[in-house]
Amino acid sequence: MIIGTPKEIKNHEYRVGLTPESAGELISHGHEVLVETDAGRGIGALDEHYLAVGARIVSTATEIFSTADMIVKVKEPQADERAQLREGQILYTYLHLAPDPEQTQDLIKSGAVCIAYETVTDAAGGLPLLKPMSQVAGRMSVQAGATALEKSHGGRGVLLGGVPGVAPGKVVIIGGGVVGFNAAQMAIGLHADVTILDRNPMTLERLENHFESSAKVIYSTTALLERLVAEADLVIGAVLIPGAAAPKMVTRKMLSTMQEGSVIVDVAIDQGGCFETSKATTHTDPTYMVDGVVHYCVANMPGGVARTSTYALNNVTLPHALKIADKGWKQALADDRHLAGGLNVWNGKITCEPVAHDLKLDYVPVEVALKS
Repeated sequence: MIIGTPKEIKNHEYRVGLTPESAGELISHGHEVLVETDAGRGIGALDEHYLAVGARIVSTATEIFSTADMIVKVKEPQADERAQLREGQILYTYLHLAPDPEQTQDLIKSGAVCIAYETVTDAAGGLPLLKPMSQVAGRMSVQAGATALEKSHGGRGVLLGGVPGVAPGKVVIIGGGVVGFNAAQMAIGLHADVTILDRNPMTLERLENHFESSAKVIYSTTALLERLVAEADLVIGAVLIPGAAAPKMVTRKMLSTMQEGSVIVDVAIDQGGCFETSKATTHTDPTYMVDGVVHYCVANMPGGVARTSTYALNNVTLPHALKIADKGWKQALADDRHLAGGLNVWNGKITCEPVAHDLKLDYVPVEVALKS
């Protein structure tokens, strides 16, 4: 199979779909790997590193899209990239389609086979290809929130950890999954006053056992959320429904009760965000104000720590890339029902039920695609 990795073109996105090491693994299985020149420069992977493992460097993304059987990326394809996809070509990347009807329609029109990292599952019901980026984003959310709280960035001028004689900042984390857990680790490490909200009894028990007295772990209700948001210095949105648009947990009315200069960080922005006032931002212009509250809603947070993120991502995406390349997408998905969960678009049809539901499109089960 010919596998291609173009340079990412989203704003300040420095990650790359294949590291030189991953490219070498695919080549050792007998496949050909094409890499756009400087695609890995953002993580310190130079063209010569790819050449050393046997990859071929090409000068433009157009050569990748016109030649490759499978495109391996990090972020969802941008409009120019989507226009180059062709029928039957495999696209293996993050997609986040539920809040993005324009991208969805373009992928439907392309006829490409689109496998989304974020809906591949594992035997425990987790999302193993999303997990490392959730870990990164969870940890970065506290860094970003702490910076946004500085007066020079529009914040209240609060140091999350406080100092002797001055109370620490109050951090409220909505959602106790991978993002929430990692955000809590960082906030607790800074000695902030941390509260984690969730509704899953097993999650609450796990968090309580892990953090003990270091954080308050509470069952989330609307009334409690309203009160805690009004008191918080930093609110982190970490709610995820696999494949679906994120629920709007904090309303505009709740936002109006927050203290001036307080900060929200919406880690769920890739899935549309869990604050009613959220809209996607970039690393170039990461924040904006609504009702005196600083909003940080960068849609590719892990791109800010591109080297760490790329290697963490490749650790989990490469094994599936090898299966797809070695067997072909149809056999690979037929042999692995967890990988089959990643199929979002096939032959102009939506094969991910939450995406079809949220965008009000017809749904075709993956099994239909595999038997065609």
